[in-house]
Amino acid sequence: MSPLRIPGPMRLVGASLAGLLLVCLVLPLVALGWSSSIDALAAGLAHPLFAPALWLSLQTTLVSLALTLLMGTPLAWWLASSRSRLSQVVAVLVDLPIVIPPAVVGVGLLASFGRQGLLGPALASLGLSLPFSRAAVILAQLVVASPFYVQAAANAFRKVEPDTLIVARSLGASPAEALWRVALPVVAPGLVAGASLAWARAVGEFGATLLFAGNMQGKTQTMPLAIFRALETDVALAVVFSLVLAAMGAVLLAAMRAGPRLRALARGQGR
Repeated sequence: MSPLRIPGPMRLVGASLAGLLLVCLVLPLVALGWSSSIDALAAGLAHPLFAPALWLSLQTTLVSLALTLLMGTPLAWWLASSRSRLSQVVAVLVDLPIVIPPAVVGVGLLASFGRQGLLGPALASLGLSLPFSRAAVILAQLVVASPFYVQAAANAFRKVEPDTLIVARSLGASPAEALWRVALPVVAPGLVAGASLAWARAVGEFGATLLFAGNMQGKTQTMPLAIFRALETDVALAVVFSLVLAAMGAVLLAAMRAGPRLRALARGQGR
């Protein structure tokens, strides 16, 4: 079948619109690099706000990612294997945090776990308080970021053919061996991609964290919140912090892109 032929004027309009979108996507990153300098970068990295915010971001996002993997993987497996109406309802509920504003998530968390919230009195009776704590940062990241992993993991699990597991069992493999040797190689790329997206989303989480956990240096101030604080007094410092987050995202994206190629190269060398 021949490719779809598009008239010349339409191609020109399409190329112009595509180029305009590309400029909108790339220009902010270029402007960040253009607005900074080596001296400003060094000063920003040595600023008292930087190290605590970066360390807190890494700590909390790794914990929230671990919780996402622990709880999200069985949920994704069930969503992929079930055809019930309940699973369809749950799938919609899981996707909701993706489409609603993070600020709404933050207010919802306060309404759930705040002192006057739905579960606040019960937590207070146990001597527990979630809002404006490090646990609140982790919970906000978990709610906002985990749907990205569950969605990707469920799509990956749907690629596993049940017949292949049955054949593996008929050849003497245990259920665990069938999952490990047959299903895992199929779903692993999707799980890794989903985990990477969830972690990136957690690193960039701002609105829900600000409303539910606050912006307290050394306690709840992650990198996005440190950028927000820096903007109030020093735009150059905010630019440096933004460059650090952009660099982290670029490294993650490069690793995701290189992963399939490295696996293909390893398989080729193993033959």
